[in-house]
Amino acid sequence: MVIPKEIRRTLRIREGDPLEIFTDRDGEIILKKYSPIGEITNFAKEYTETLYRSMGHIACICDKDIVVSASGAGRKDLFDKPLSTQLEDILQKRRTFVANKREGGMVPITNDPQENMTYTSQVITPILVDGDAVGAVMLLSRDDSVSMGDTEIKLAETAAGFVGRQMES
Repeated sequence: MVIPKEIRRTLRIREGDPLEIFTDRDGEIILKKYSPIGEITNFAKEYTETLYRSMGHIACICDKDIVVSASGAGRKDLFDKPLSTQLEDILQKRRTFVANKREGGMVPITNDPQENMTYTSQVITPILVDGDAVGAVMLLSRDDSVSMGDTEIKLAETAAGFVGRQMES
């Protein structure tokens, strides 16, 4: 099926991306980009809430396009927002990314410039399923006194591994 360029750009569809195709009662065709993480949305909500309660950091799970779950202060600023191109690049590298504002190198999470200026530290760990990055687990902080370290890195990596195995089964 050939999808016009403008629709692909709007829906952020790349070559080879899976799509869901529906029809409504009026016979209209509905295209939706398929997200394997979308199938475990309720699980993702519970998981980010648990991460937030145990660590006190903003916790998010995203697929390759949007934040599908967020818990903690500012979750409404993140939920269902498109990812920044810098974050998409991190997912493609399939490695954990850590940044603290004091050291520089912070990555915007979404395309909203106001939202991104508020983070002082972040850990981003890709969720891998059969070797493909399908999303990420993120721990974020807005507290100047917080610096993400080994504990946050291991927690994000464990969470990403768990979510990835959950999706494989």
